[in-house]
Amino acid sequence: MVDIKFFDPEKLNGLAADFKPRIPLPLPAAACYKSGMAAPLKIGFLGAGKMATALARGFINARLVKASQLLAADPFDAARKTFTDETGAATVTANLAVTKAANVLILATKPDQVGAALAEISGAFTQNHLLISIAAGVTLAKFEAALPAGARVIRVMPNTPALVGAGASGFALGNHATAADGELAKKLLSAVGLALQVKESLLDAVTGLSGSGPAYVYQFIEALSDGGVAAGLPRDVATKLAAQTVLGGAKMVLETGQHPGVLKDQVTSPGGTTIEGLHELEKGGLRATVMSAVRASAEKAKKLGEG
Repeated sequence: MVDIKFFDPEKLNGLAADFKPRIPLPLPAAACYKSGMAAPLKIGFLGAGKMATALARGFINARLVKASQLLAADPFDAARKTFTDETGAATVTANLAVTKAANVLILATKPDQVGAALAEISGAFTQNHLLISIAAGVTLAKFEAALPAGARVIRVMPNTPALVGAGASGFALGNHATAADGELAKKLLSAVGLALQVKESLLDAVTGLSGSGPAYVYQFIEALSDGGVAAGLPRDVATKLAAQTVLGGAKMVLETGQHPGVLKDQVTSPGGTTIEGLHELEKGGLRATVMSAVRASAEKAKKLGEG
């Protein structure tokens, strides 16, 4: 039996008066985190929006933590209510209260709110804290400069399919983050999809590919659906078939481990219907256009990070 400790409402200065500890239950090993901080894992969200809620729900569903080990801060009543309704976890209004209660902090504010959030928590941030940021474009150097010396920080580029447990995230470790910190980040992010560690210099490329990529995929699904309608299918049927086709193709790539080109060839019969369609895509420059879109998005992300 793991010795479970809960958030102490007394330490939250009355901001979480409605928070009640739950009955301790056995936890999997992942619920305890040992890297200069006390076990068990206690996660605080700085921001309680959609992505924070999705992450929290994923952590709970994967049995990495219980709701009683989560706490979120947000100034908006609606965001706090939704977070609690969907996760069962407590919420407060102040980031500082979360910092005092948790040992892993997930910064889930908008990029233009990061400075204020860091200024609020800096005085309470200790060597026992790990900060995981999902704020787009904010570099590790900026976090490390705003927090006390030796701050352990991890920067993440998630994407919106994390909201349905099918995210694709890239993450990079700061100068003082440990290997155990990286393992924890990967375990947490894997609860809502795929998570891969990369160098920070590659996070702009991750942004251009998987960060912005869902929008490209949605446009492709819409185009497939339009084609189905043009060929005579009802819109609802065409859209469902298009979306399921993209989902199925993605699963084939991930689960078979085969190169997409090999899988493409398996569908393409000599003189058949598929090669006719592929010829039209080549004439339209599909592959070159998609490559250009990813590169353009990555370059934009780089410029935003320099701003």
